[in-house]
Amino acid sequence: MTLDAASPRPEDVAAARRLLSAEAVRERANILFDLALMERLDHFRVDLSRLDPVAEWVERLIRSEHPTLEVPPHSRWRNFEVGGIDRWGSLAASRDWLDEREFGRAAIDLAMVSVLIDAGAGARWTYAEAATGETLSRTEGLAIASFAMFASGLFSTDPFDPLRADARALAGLTAEELADGFQVSASNPLLGLEGRLGLLNRLGQQLAHRADVFGTDDGARPGGLLDHLIARFPDGRVPAAAVLATLLDALGPIWPGRWSLAGVPLGDTWVHSALATEDVTDGLMPLHKLSQWLTYSLLEPRSWAGLEITQLDGLTGLAEYRNGGLLIDGGILVPRDRGVLAVPHAVDEELVVEWRALTVALIDRLAAVIRQRLGRNALNFPLACVLEGGTWLAGRRLARERRPDGSPPLTVIYDGTVF
Repeated sequence: MTLDAASPRPEDVAAARRLLSAEAVRERANILFDLALMERLDHFRVDLSRLDPVAEWVERLIRSEHPTLEVPPHSRWRNFEVGGIDRWGSLAASRDWLDEREFGRAAIDLAMVSVLIDAGAGARWTYAEAATGETLSRTEGLAIASFAMFASGLFSTDPFDPLRADARALAGLTAEELADGFQVSASNPLLGLEGRLGLLNRLGQQLAHRADVFGTDDGARPGGLLDHLIARFPDGRVPAAAVLATLLDALGPIWPGRWSLAGVPLGDTWVHSALATEDVTDGLMPLHKLSQWLTYSLLEPRSWAGLEITQLDGLTGLAEYRNGGLLIDGGILVPRDRGVLAVPHAVDEELVVEWRALTVALIDRLAAVIRQRLGRNALNFPLACVLEGGTWLAGRRLARERRPDGSPPLTVIYDGTVF
């Protein structure tokens, strides 16, 4: 889908590029939030009287799961630790690393590939982990399946260096290899398998194309981002939002069937008719869920390699079905038509865009109340901890209480590339 003019004006290109930021996500989500408070949105009402009760419930959950309030950041690494097993630590200890940079590159390789295939798996798919005998589903199952594929060397073209992902291996990955890695069968279907494969294939192509960001001495790979950031921020202090902006710019073309404006691929950006601006971005709502989830998931690999990630709350809450589900199940977001909860919806429907945007705005407000109740602030309890401790877990717990299969209250048709 394209909004491109034949010869885009420089100001239009600049306006399009501004959408590739967490700042734009937060700013536009708040525009829709303000409209919701004025009862000017078609799909949802906001009941702020429910904010305190939901915050109190999330606070109790955080104190129960993390009595010392030492909450790790919300990231893919928590999924790799499911069952209390340090899978990455054991795998990393199986080889000698030249230095912390080599270690960091490998961790980034794993995180990027795993996050990009983390969109909803559906209620019927499971993964049986050979090492533990455990059967896992949803995001944990996807994480452990991708971890096993990485450990097997599936994403590497170097037989002497299996613990890596490189452009050539990702671009050449086949449907049979990915289906086998996910243990897909007629009785174990995975939603969006083709979408995930296409995303990894395009990732491989784009890594090679953007060697300025991902290039290394041994070829293009996700871990090349580490070298790029070290060169760009020689003092070792890297703002989280700058990492997101780099990823959105460099990986924009990997997202299928999305809007492009003035020649700029916009990724996880959708249309909402109530969102009025005074430039060519009128009606466009950026959300960048997977890219922000990836940015959160790269916090630890970058710190292991010696970088300090700053301004964590420059990112936003994640516009996905656990955070958004918490808000509906908790009564903060109220559908104007309850019937919408009984039928599935396409991800580009205005109803879904509105739900996701209001989720971003409300998670900020919920986080402020939760921090106040915990006696914490944005510096010692950043949004990454609120999500982990937190709103994402509360959304999952509440979904399991309300629905036997733990599905979200609003059903979205997945293609494996959104959330």
